[in-house]
Amino acid sequence: MELFNELMLGFSVALTPANLLYGFLGVLLGTVIGVLPGLGPVATISILLPVTFALPAPAALIMLAGIYYGAQYGGSTTAILVNLPGESSSVVTAIDGYQMARKGQAGLALATAALCSFIAGTLATLVIAVAAPALAEVALDFGPADYFSLMLFGLVAAVILAHGSIVKAIGMILVGILLGTIGIDANTSVERFTFGVPAFGDGIDFAVIAMGMFGIGETISNLEHKDSGRSFVKEVRGLWPGWADIKRFIGPALRGTALGGCLGLLPGGGPVLASFSTYALEKKLSKTPGEFGHGAIQGVAGPEAANNAAAQTAFIPMLTLGLPSSAVMALMIGALMMQGLSPGPQLMNQRPDLFWGLIASMWLGNLMLVVLNLPLIGIWVKLLSVPYRMLYPAIMLFCCIGVYSINNNALDVVMAAVFGGFGYMMRRLHCEPAPLLLGFILGPMIEETLRRALLISHGDPMVFIERPISLSFLVLTFLLLIVLVAPMIRVTRQRAFEESTD
Repeated sequence: MELFNELMLGFSVALTPANLLYGFLGVLLGTVIGVLPGLGPVATISILLPVTFALPAPAALIMLAGIYYGAQYGGSTTAILVNLPGESSSVVTAIDGYQMARKGQAGLALATAALCSFIAGTLATLVIAVAAPALAEVALDFGPADYFSLMLFGLVAAVILAHGSIVKAIGMILVGILLGTIGIDANTSVERFTFGVPAFGDGIDFAVIAMGMFGIGETISNLEHKDSGRSFVKEVRGLWPGWADIKRFIGPALRGTALGGCLGLLPGGGPVLASFSTYALEKKLSKTPGEFGHGAIQGVAGPEAANNAAAQTAFIPMLTLGLPSSAVMALMIGALMMQGLSPGPQLMNQRPDLFWGLIASMWLGNLMLVVLNLPLIGIWVKLLSVPYRMLYPAIMLFCCIGVYSINNNALDVVMAAVFGGFGYMMRRLHCEPAPLLLGFILGPMIEETLRRALLISHGDPMVFIERPISLSFLVLTFLLLIVLVAPMIRVTRQRAFEESTD
């Protein structure tokens, strides 16, 4: 009964005209950036962070969340029609979705993707509503030592599950932690790494790094790629699947939802890992595995359900523990901090309207996305013809205006440009910028909890071992480190990612 009342509170917040409007804008923008390859939800959310500063906290989070899971929907459109995934999590969808389109089943593939995403989104929202409050209650028992061990585990897990070189991922995390230490130390009031520049006294603004690394850096990187991929599908028909089709995709959709929902909780897991894992699972369970890669509807249903479920359950550790499991969740924490709020177990008690309003908006957003991705598919087909070179000037201008509007400081624009160049250089060196953002967010938190735990224990480091919760996370971290350094497992991991990108 209590859960029902809390959900009613959430819907009363999400159904206000203003929040409905911002939720719709979020899922619409998410769909557009999913359809248009190149930008992605991380860059878009980074660009829009300054806009959310002027919004009420529920409206800001509802819009940013809509962009995130809306991009998972929209990314499937170009994957199916053009064989060019608009989102990294839609890479797997392109394998069988594009083959279905070539067979004249583009409508069926798009409908399967949209309906399975809606099923996954609905079930994942229910999981969040049930599991998040319980986890928040458990998190109230966490002390500083427990939070330190948890965040350390999160950083190590992010390295294990990140794409590319482990050494480069560790390096980017360390750079992020280093950037997070810039400013005046809260405990000693001593300046650190400010180089005598007064503007650095408060540290580097989160939005400056995010918009520079992802907004400007991603835009520069995309200009290297010529516009390619045009849909041979001029008109999409047969958008509603038959009963036989539904029976074929309902099982994979439910299994993808379950697997994706679990992987979404892991730091560094997220939609990409969920979609690849589900595709492999469905191929093993199928009685006709030879159909996969040649237009199997299960190859579209499972991954699409998985990436949407993972995108939504990723909110659970972010809201209840303050632990970002991905770059997008780090941006969400940044948006909360800009609103003067701290994510964690107290958020549900202090701002129940924000907590439950966000959860209720997820179901409403998924419903909106079914409408956007099926009846309006003709618009998305035409949108694929827009060259990226016509979009990037507006993106760059919006980045500069957004950065300047935060503090009305021209130095922020210069810093964003510097980080944009740094982000572009890192991409050329095949260093993913997402670990840097996780390090920038978690680094100061780890330092603060470490200091607080040692102050409480009067400098006794045994406090991290004596507390059962802290010890559990340290053991898990140690096991992950063993996986990290084991040569055989490391080679297997690299081969798995190489095969997934072929």
